[in-house]
Formats: sequence, C-alpha cells, structure tokens
Amino acid sequence: MFLINGAESETLAVNDRGVQFGDGCFTTARILRGQVQLLSAHLARLQTTCEKLFIPYDDWVLLAQEMALLAQPHQDGVLKVIITRGAGGTRCCRAGRDVRGAGGRGYSAAGCVNPTRILSVSPRPAHYLRWREEGISLSLSPVRLGRNPSLAGLKHLNRLEQVLIRSHLEQTDADEALVLDSDGWLTECCAANVFWRKGSDVFTPRLDQAGVNGIMRQYILAKLAPSPFRVVEATMRPEALREADEVVVCNALMPLVPVRRWNDKCWFARELYHFLAPLCELSD
Repeated sequence: MFLINGAESETLAVNDRGVQFGDGCFTTARILRGQVQLLSAHLARLQTTCEKLFIPYDDWVLLAQEMALLAQPHQDGVLKVIITRGAGGTRCCRAGRDVRGAGGRGYSAAGCVNPTRILSVSPRPAHYLRWREEGISLSLSPVRLGRNPSLAGLKHLNRLEQVLIRSHLEQTDADEALVLDSDGWLTECCAANVFWRKGSDVFTPRLDQAGVNGIMRQYILAKLAPSPFRVVEATMRPEALREADEVVVCNALMPLVPVRRWNDKCWFARELYHFLAPLCELSD
C-alpha cells in the first residue's frame, strides 16, 4: 500500500518530476515495535535535502504524523518516504496548439509548487539477522561514483549508479560491494556506509564529493565522539582496509553488520562491533 499525498493510492502522475527526472529525495527507516526508529533524524534528512534541492515542501508536522501512523501496526518493518518536486510541465499538440501542464517546460522547475509525498511500508530484509551473526563478504565494484559536491551526501532519487553497482554485485558471491568514486577513493558500499578500526582509531570515508551520508553513519559518529575511540573521516584508497583490525558496515535497517572477508583478507576481531551494536539497536 502506498500513501500518496495523504490518500491510499497506487497511481502517480506520469509527469511527476520524480518519474521524469529523478527530481526528489527519499529516506528509508526501520520500524520497531510500532515506532519509527530515529524519526527526527529521518525528518531532518528530508528537510535538509529538500532545501538543498530547492524543493518547496514544508508540512513536516503532517509528514511526521503520517510516518508514525503507518508504522504503528507493525512490530518490525521498513518505512520508505519519498518527496518529489511534484508534477512538471508537459507539452503536446492539440488542434495545432501547445498545451502545457503545471510547472515549467523540460528541466525547468518553474511553477512546480506542489511537491508529492509518497509513503510505503514493506518487510525488513530477513537476511540481516544472518549477516549480523555470521558477518559478510565484500567485493570491489567496477562501477564508480561520480564526484559532485552539490549532491554529495544527499539521498536523492537519482540512483542509477547504485542500480549498476547492485547488478554487478549480483554476479559475484559477495554480500556487499565496496564502492569508489571516479578518482579511486573509497566512498561507501552499495547500500551501506563503511567503518574500519585500526587499534583505537576508527575511520570512515569523507563524503564531501560523493556518497550518501547515512542516518546510521551519523548516529555512529555521534556515539563514537565521546568514546575511547578516535574517529577520523578520511580520504583513503580501498587498500587501507587491508591494514584494518576490523571492518563494519551500517545503514538504518541493518543497523550494524561485521565484515568477515574481502577477497583474501579476513577479519575476526569484533571489538568495535560489540561496542556499537547495542547502541545501534537501542536507537530511537
């Protein structure tokens, strides 16, 4: 079931700019015991991204109410929220005249003043429990992320890079993929952020040129700040992982998973994982 602008529907206008151009943003939240985990952080992400993309959505109280309402019947699940710029311009010829829909022509967002909000609930992936117990294996994706500081960190609707990354990942026996940017710097995984520990130092890639600044990544950075670990947001090559004592990946749904192997490199330590896992599970 989809809730589109407050009404149950499975129909979206074909001229919605989310369809036409990927013009919008989204967030994916975990539902636990009828509550949206890290609700305020998800709302803040959507608000910040809408501001940066100049999408004029402002009814955050209503959206928060809808998110809470959809989550309430579910013990465990996934809540996805999409905000698009709304219906854009269309052009067709009728009786020799141009007929335009609301909004500007083509890429122009002029006149697009009614954003579309889409909410949906789905089951939480069942394999996350096994991943947490066994750890996961990584591959190195041949698909690289374009560097664009204007969009770096944002969870916008343009996800073709991730679609291609996932397509290549499915041709391997790995569970997740390390992803580099176009200059070869380690950035993230296909659907997760990555942290690694060397001694008491914990590293995670800088995301000022590419990648998604995940909700759980932000949460973990906040929890590590007063901890005994020293945190470094770094620009490093993937080979840095070979020197690590431990690697973990995270997203808002997992929320935290240890990595056991990348090619011939294996990790057995779980110090960082055991420190963070209870904190991530208690997030609210």
